[in-house]
Amino acid sequence: MERAVENKEVHRGLGGERNLQGIPHKLSEIEAEGTKRLSTANPEFDRTLGGGLAPGSLVLIGGDPGIGKSTLVLQTLATMSTAGIKALYVSGEESAVQVKLRSERLGVSESDLLLLCETNLERILEKAKAVKPEILVIDSIQTVYKTDLPGTPGSVSQLRECTLSLMIFAKNTGCITLLIGHVTKDGQIAGPRILEHMVDTVAYFEGDRNNQYRILRTIKNRFGATDEIGVFEMTSCGLTSVKNPSKIFLDESNENLPGSVVSCTIEGSRAILFETQALVNHTNYAVAQRVAAGIDPKRLTIFLALLDKFGGIPIGNSDVFASIAGGLKINDTGTDLAIALAIVGNHLGISLPPRTIVIGELGLSGEIRPVNQTDLRVKEAERLGFEHIILPMAAKVNEKTKIDIKRFKRLEDAIQFLQNEGIKREVKR
Repeated sequence: MERAVENKEVHRGLGGERNLQGIPHKLSEIEAEGTKRLSTANPEFDRTLGGGLAPGSLVLIGGDPGIGKSTLVLQTLATMSTAGIKALYVSGEESAVQVKLRSERLGVSESDLLLLCETNLERILEKAKAVKPEILVIDSIQTVYKTDLPGTPGSVSQLRECTLSLMIFAKNTGCITLLIGHVTKDGQIAGPRILEHMVDTVAYFEGDRNNQYRILRTIKNRFGATDEIGVFEMTSCGLTSVKNPSKIFLDESNENLPGSVVSCTIEGSRAILFETQALVNHTNYAVAQRVAAGIDPKRLTIFLALLDKFGGIPIGNSDVFASIAGGLKINDTGTDLAIALAIVGNHLGISLPPRTIVIGELGLSGEIRPVNQTDLRVKEAERLGFEHIILPMAAKVNEKTKIDIKRFKRLEDAIQFLQNEGIKREVKR
C-alpha cells in the first residue's frame, strides 16, 4: 500500500507525451520520466505486469470461470483506493449488491472504490470522463456493447469496436484500463484474435479452480518481459501472494519414490523447483497409451524414443503417463533429463538418492546439453536444501557452490548412474 502511495503521481508528463502525437521528434529528445509505474501493492501482480501498472496502459486478463480474475482485480482496486488512488470498477455481470457481498467476503467492503453497474459503453465512458479515475476496470469486456453497432454483446464486431474505444480513452486520458475477458473451452480469450493485438498487456490465469494455487502468466507485455509469472493462493479471504513458489510444487515428504524426480525451471527472473512424476505400466490395450500433463505430449514421445535407442529401455508396449505436480505447465527444455529419468526410475523400480535434483536438455543424438541460467537454478536448489545435482558435462557453475555436482555427457551415462547409485525398490506387477 505504501508503494502505491509513493507512485501516486503516475500520470505526470502524460500531457506532454500526448502533445507529441502527429509531430516527428528525435528519439533522444523524448522524455519518459512521466511513465513511472503505479504499484498494485501486490508483489506477485506487480511482477507479472513487469513492475506495476504503466500509465495509459490497456491490460487484458483472461482465465477460466471462477479461477479468480474478478477477485484479484477487486482486491487490488480496493487496496489502492484505500491508499488514495481513484479507481472505478464497472461490473457488467453482477449487481451492486453482489459486488458488495463479495467485497465483504474479501474484507474490503469499507473501501472508497467507485462501483458502476453498466453495460452501455457510451454511458460508461461518459461516467469515466466525469469521475476521472486513475484506474478503470471493465468486468467483463464481453458484456459491454455500443448502441450504434449491430450484434449482441460479445460478438466479434462489438468486442473489436468496444476495445478500440477503450484503448483510445486510455491513451488520451492516461487512465490505466483493465479488461477482464472470458475464455473459450480451449483456454483462449473469446473473440477475435485482434483483441490481444490491440491491448498492451495480456495475462492468463492458469491452474485448476478446484486447487488452491493459481498462476498468472503474461504472454504479451509492451512494458516489460513476457515470461514472468505470479503465484497466488486462493483462501477464504481471497487471493494472497505466494512468496516461495518452489515449496508448493514439491512433495514435502522425505520418501523417495521411483518415478519422482525434482527439477528446476526458469520463469522470468525466478527459478522454480518442481516435481515431475512418471508411471510406466504394461498395457492391456492393442496400442500403448501416452499421456502427458503439464508437458507437451510430443516431447514425451521423443523421450521414449531416446530411452529405447540410447538407454536400452524398451517400453514400447507399456502405457506411459508423465505429469508435473501442482498443475504447473513446463515448456523449459532444461527439464528433459528429469522427465526421462523419472520414466526409467518407475520402469525399473529405482529412485534417485535423497535430496537430488536433475537439470539438462536432451538432444536427438542422446547427448545431454547445457541449459541457460544454470547458476540461478543451482542457487535455488542449494537454498532449499538439496545436496546433489545432476548436470550436463558442459554446464557452467559457480565454483563456490557447496552442492555435490554429478556431470554426464550422454543419456546412457545418467541412466547408468541411476542404476548404480539409486535406491532399488520392489516393483509390484
